[in-house]
Amino acid sequence: MKTSAKRSADGFLVIGIGNTGFLLERLGGDCHPLQFLRELTQNAIEAIVRAGGNGTIVWDVDWHTYDLEGVHKLCITDDGDGMTGDEMLQFINNLSASGVQQSITGNYGVGAKIATASRNPFGVTYLSWKDGTGTMVQLCRDPGSGEYGLKRWRRADGGYGYWLPIEDDVKPPGIGEHGTCVVLMGRSAADNTMQAPSPSPSPSRWVSKYLNTRYFSFPEGISVKAREGWEYARTDVHRNHLRTLTGQKAYLDEHAEKSGSLALSGATAHWWLLVDEAAVANNNGFIESAGHVAALYQNELHELATGRPGASRLQQFGITFGHHWVVIYVEPKGGKDCALTTNTARTQLLINHEPLPWSDWAVQFAASMPPELAAFIEGRAAKALDSDHTKDIRNRLRNILDLFRMSRYRPAGDGAFHLDTDRLVPGQPSSGKGGSRKSSAEPSGTERQTAGNIYAVFEKKNGPRGDKVNPDPFPRVKWITAADGTREAGLIEDRAAKYLADQNLLLVNADFRAFMDMQAFLRKDFNGRPGVDPMIEDVVRMWFEQSLVETVIGVQALCNSREWSPRDIDAALSEEALTASVMQRYHVYLATKKDLRTKLGSGK
Repeated sequence: MKTSAKRSADGFLVIGIGNTGFLLERLGGDCHPLQFLRELTQNAIEAIVRAGGNGTIVWDVDWHTYDLEGVHKLCITDDGDGMTGDEMLQFINNLSASGVQQSITGNYGVGAKIATASRNPFGVTYLSWKDGTGTMVQLCRDPGSGEYGLKRWRRADGGYGYWLPIEDDVKPPGIGEHGTCVVLMGRSAADNTMQAPSPSPSPSRWVSKYLNTRYFSFPEGISVKAREGWEYARTDVHRNHLRTLTGQKAYLDEHAEKSGSLALSGATAHWWLLVDEAAVANNNGFIESAGHVAALYQNELHELATGRPGASRLQQFGITFGHHWVVIYVEPKGGKDCALTTNTARTQLLINHEPLPWSDWAVQFAASMPPELAAFIEGRAAKALDSDHTKDIRNRLRNILDLFRMSRYRPAGDGAFHLDTDRLVPGQPSSGKGGSRKSSAEPSGTERQTAGNIYAVFEKKNGPRGDKVNPDPFPRVKWITAADGTREAGLIEDRAAKYLADQNLLLVNADFRAFMDMQAFLRKDFNGRPGVDPMIEDVVRMWFEQSLVETVIGVQALCNSREWSPRDIDAALSEEALTASVMQRYHVYLATKKDLRTKLGSGK
């Protein structure tokens, strides 16, 4: 097998690369499907900075290809410093090579080639001008060997080479004495690379949406534009036009009612409270206009969480209600003892080679909530339907609460059980004779009140006195609905409920179809009774709420046993698991009908 190994001046054999085609495609598979947009844009930004710092980047249709062949090909043009033919051979045909200084925290010299070439095996064409002279190379995949490299051309003088001189007739608008245009040829000559890769957000504005949400801001003096509505006639300037991209910062600053920053451990959290306006929904096609969370690093956004994942993360940050209008970007701080960088595919930020501590940041942010956000959340929470069923549910469960407490055992010389201390779960009865065990109903403070934790045997006898704390296992309950705005679109959509463990809060989706179906079914039994609808709604909610509350406190009793890890507990209390807990109908129907008969008289 041939490799790219070479000898250094002192005869040292430098490591080479075998089967570069496999390596390039393997690394390309780790990239986000639209990562090439970022990589080529960043290369263009750096080229403009080298040329003086002011310039324009345009993502557009390669109109020359369209006019000659009738196929839409995506291209990016910049008026940066450009490259000569020999420079393109050096930078483009070497896997880890760059026109700028490579570093772990800067340019890796691999991103554009990996993310772009692997998705355009038919070719990536580079047209570049430097000092008024234009040259062209094409990076593509050899269908025979499967390797990637530069296509060889036959020149007008009869010789062969890997770059061709080109005329100014093919120079894109905006390029003068220097600049570069990169054309993405796709997988075949007929491939329409203006078409959004599937799946992509905002297919008609996919380039705008990705770049706006990838960049926090673009460098001052550099304008970035992207074509939208390319499928319409070029004369239709209202739909087929270039949009100027700003990144998220300019948009958020313009549409925020309030904003600020909060210091966290090793990071700063920047937050925006958006104005309640139509733009939150209407502008989502070209920018992230509604609530979300991301990490901010070197003016780029990483690990962007939107939609349901974004809502869940915002709730962890204490934004229990109104997450649709809150944006949080956490900017980690690097330092001597804190290596901050990205993975090679730039899909994830790493601190000392570990994932970002999102959970720690969320707890800190929630504990030190900015007063403006706290007031906003309290206002939204006031609209939620407070459950007034807690007392009834507590009374019904009062006599069987012991069923929700998993048995725990402690060492005792006369005990009736052999203990499995590795598991900390019920042991097996011993075959020897032993004294009777104390009942769990004994008053606190008796000799054997150490059940549930073997380390309680080593309690400090002469330590400071205090009272025992018995946390309330019953979660707080809030019914939320789209009708009053307490449940935004996407939040526990078609799910029964969501449990926020750190707040011991149960959010119940009043719009869930199982609840609505039960109400509709019961209306048939009690049709025509005055005031029946609100009463049916209340009774149905009470009994389904009890099912959810019982599930929460029952699963909590499984904590701290070897077979139930924190991840298992989270899974058992997930939105899907809570939904499953209310999908049984028979007992809820009997209970609700009995209640309604008591209050309304006999139904059908």
